Amino acid sequence: MGTSGGRRVGRPRAAQRPDSGLEPRAELLRAAAELFTTRGYAATTTRAVAERAGMRQASMYHYVSGKEELLSELLESTVTPSLTRARRLLADDATPAEDRLRELCRADVELLCGGPHNLGGLYLLPEVRAERFAGFHAVRAELKDAYRQLIAATAAGAVFDKGELDLRTDLVFGLIEGVILVRRSGPDLPVTRFAGATADAALRIAGN
Repeated sequence: MGTSGGRRVGRPRAAQRPDSGLEPRAELLRAAAELFTTRGYAATTTRAVAERAGMRQASMYHYVSGKEELLSELLESTVTPSLTRARRLLADDATPAEDRLRELCRADVELLCGGPHNLGGLYLLPEVRAERFAGFHAVRAELKDAYRQLIAATAAGAVFDKGELDLRTDLVFGLIEGVILVRRSGPDLPVTRFAGATADAALRIAGN
């Protein structure tokens, strides 16, 4: 059978899910985000992701290699925009370091809390320790180092020794990455207000 409903074979859409207007790869990522955070990564099959995205399992492999590629891209999506902003803030010598640190914290929290799914919770998956996710860990490490540099550039951070600077960085970064878990207790609080309060707390932890 060459066609079905006017669509090419290999790219059929499931009738139970309306067409969202997204490209197939984006639809798969959206489906994976939903299922990985509600059912769990290990419990989610590629068939379930494909069906949730409105396509057959065989068609899924036209766009991604499997669950690991989807998880990798979802993980990186939680840090790459913040790293881009962090690089710009590090290059902005005209703005006080305290203001730049607050801006990075605020933007990072808005990214983590602004989506419909708790993607930050995926960091805790044992599978994420695998070499396959080295790209995510590299980006995350660079983002953490940007926090460290900004803390070191503040008035308080300038007098920290290495051990104290490392500790303050760990605490600030841990606060930022833990916001999604904290936000569960107040899901109706506007994201911008939550981000602002978290940024203020991070500045206090950093000694400012």
